[in-house]
Amino acid sequence: MIPRPVRRFTANLVFFAGLFLMVLGVSFLVGVLEGVSPISVFFAFLLVVAGALLAVFAVRLNKRPAYLFFASLFMMTGMFLFLSALGIIAIPFSRAWPLLSVFSGLALLPMGWRRYGALRKRYIVSSCSFVMLGCVLLVFSLRIVPFSFRSFIYGWWPLIILLGGLTLVLISLGGRKSG
Repeated sequence: MIPRPVRRFTANLVFFAGLFLMVLGVSFLVGVLEGVSPISVFFAFLLVVAGALLAVFAVRLNKRPAYLFFASLFMMTGMFLFLSALGIIAIPFSRAWPLLSVFSGLALLPMGWRRYGALRKRYIVSSCSFVMLGCVLLVFSLRIVPFSFRSFIYGWWPLIILLGGLTLVLISLGGRKSG
C-alpha cells in the first residue's frame, strides 16, 4: 500500500503535468492556426511557465521577493513574445527591446509589495525610472522622433546627469524614516 502523502504528491504531479500539456497544446494550436513557428511559441510559453512557477515559489512557499520580480518579468516578456509571434502586436522584438526596461520597472512593484506589505518610495522611484527609461528608448527604437538617439545624447547630455541626480536624491529620501 502506498502512503497517503506519496499518493497526494503523485496526484498533484499528474494534475500539473496534465495542465502543463493542455496549455502547451493550446499554445501550439493557436500558433499553428496562425502560421507561427512552433519554436517562438514554445519559447514564449516557457517564459510564462517559468514566471508562473516563480510566482508559486514566491507566494505559496514564502521564498524571497526576488522570485516575484522574475515571475512578473518572465510572464510579461513571455506574453509579449507570444502576442508578437501571433501578429497581435505588430512590433518585432528587435525594435521593441526597450520594453524589457518597462517590464522590469513594472515587476519591481509586486516585489516591493511582497517584501514590505506596502509600496515604498524606494521601489516606486526605481520602478518609474525604469519605465521612463524604457519609454524614452522605445521612442527612438520605434523611430517616432525624426532624430537619432545619438544626436539626442549629444544635445541633451546635461539632462541625463540632472535626471540621474534627481533619481538618486529621491531614492535616498525614500529610504529615510520620517519622524
